Amino acid sequence: MQTVTTTRRALLTLLGGAVVAWPCAVRAQTPAKVYRIGLLNAADGVPDTSPNGAALIRGLARRGYALGRNLVFERRGAEGHLDRLPRLVDELVASQVDVIVTFGDPPALAAKQGTSIPVVVVNAGDPVGTGLVESLARPDGHLTGISDMSAELTSKRLEFLQQMAPSLRRVAILWNDRNPSMTLRYRVFAAGAQALGLSVQPLDVREPDDFDRAFAAMQRDMPDALLMVTDALTLRNRKRVFEFAVAHRLPAIYEFDSLVRDGGLMSYGPDLDESFDRVAALVDRILKGAKPADLPFEQPTRFRLVINLKTAQALGLDVPPTLMALADEVIE
Repeated sequence: MQTVTTTRRALLTLLGGAVVAWPCAVRAQTPAKVYRIGLLNAADGVPDTSPNGAALIRGLARRGYALGRNLVFERRGAEGHLDRLPRLVDELVASQVDVIVTFGDPPALAAKQGTSIPVVVVNAGDPVGTGLVESLARPDGHLTGISDMSAELTSKRLEFLQQMAPSLRRVAILWNDRNPSMTLRYRVFAAGAQALGLSVQPLDVREPDDFDRAFAAMQRDMPDALLMVTDALTLRNRKRVFEFAVAHRLPAIYEFDSLVRDGGLMSYGPDLDESFDRVAALVDRILKGAKPADLPFEQPTRFRLVINLKTAQALGLDVPPTLMALADEVIE
């Protein structure tokens, strides 16, 4: 009986100690900080499964951030209505985000003008040429990011287009004239084409109805090939461009490989995973205390040529073996 009593007393003492110690243990386990990142796009809100969204999530995961654990996205999309962007910036400020990632030039400009929250910019063309930052080395202000070097890649895109269409003499360039960054790209593309001895057919659009006008202009005087400058407007109307190109057997080149997976013929541009991995690295550094003004605006170093063979067949084109050998990805 003595043994039972002693054991019972020992057990009660042990449990009592545990009850006293348990609140201390709970207090010691402070919850991990949850970071809030705003995603601002001129088109629709960026979903997790989109090429850009998935690449950003992968980059952040490599640095220890996971949605639903220590990371929350506040997504805002202007659905092509650029006048909505200032209000969307205000919403992100009200949501108390730690940093904003902008996709394209108009969202970056709206974030620059509408808040002092750190901003990481992607797919905004030439940030110096459009006045987003003072210089790549020292962005100044509260913006940094990564350029897509679209203008610098002009000659390479035209070279691939010439290989696909050896009789190329005249190239149409389709771009959103309302977007200053895209207009800058158009001018660089046009100068690059003319330097190669090509004539240029300018096709400026500002709203969805303008695409029919652009298509009619090409039908009246059909170019040998097409180059589409990508922003929210042309992206939202990409299927119409693909269908026109196939219907008129018009070779076309695009800036991003996601457009080729959607049905475009070919693309040459920055490697998406590399670009968004570096965006994630910039976000990580800002969340850890770095100031955007001290983080140089970066440039991509890896580029991909992607060809859609199914689209080539629909266009009646035989892809040259030399071009196939250069391709980083061939979609069949």
